[in-house]
Amino acid sequence: MTKKIAVLVSGGGTNLQALLDAQARGELGGGEIALVISSKPGVYALERAAKAGVPSRVIARSDYPSSQAMTRAMTDLLLAQGIDLVVLAGFLTILTEEMVRAYPNAILNVHPALIPAFSGPGCYGLHVHEKVLEYGVKVTGATVHFVSEECDGGPIVLQKAVEVLPGDTPEGLQRRVMEQCEWQLLPRAVSLFCQGRLKVEGRQVRILDGADD
Repeated sequence: MTKKIAVLVSGGGTNLQALLDAQARGELGGGEIALVISSKPGVYALERAAKAGVPSRVIARSDYPSSQAMTRAMTDLLLAQGIDLVVLAGFLTILTEEMVRAYPNAILNVHPALIPAFSGPGCYGLHVHEKVLEYGVKVTGATVHFVSEECDGGPIVLQKAVEVLPGDTPEGLQRRVMEQCEWQLLPRAVSLFCQGRLKVEGRQVRILDGADD
């Protein structure tokens, strides 16, 4: 049975594009991107959705009296649309617990670092790569994890590392992490979920055997 996926975005939508491309290649494990929700109007991610023929909605924080009210509106929409999996792909608005409670172990987020390093409140977007370079670590990467009520604190599904190179800028490092890690990990994690191959046991996520291994 097809799993219906909603992708939540806030900007250009490069990770959304990686998912749309994977779907076009038949690589989402039977999942289908059924809805894109943006926290901002006019972002390029909405154009990507339109080009792919995927319905989209804007649910902006500024239209609601609180983060809780916005999260409730978003959760109500997801439930009404019969969404099975929620994917945060560069979604920069903090959601409150209502969505996590409605979708336990069914919300995936991609974070541009190797959690638990360089994660938590304030660690998003280019800030992460600035902190990586400031600290002087030799490797960084990306993590796909289930979303819990703790920021960047849910069980880890997949991780991939890249070397930090001499002369890296935050922008250059961000691009390499996206290309070599995020755009590969996120479609893979979505595919595993849609195949029913992710089993959460406490903080551990076991990947069950499947035909594509």
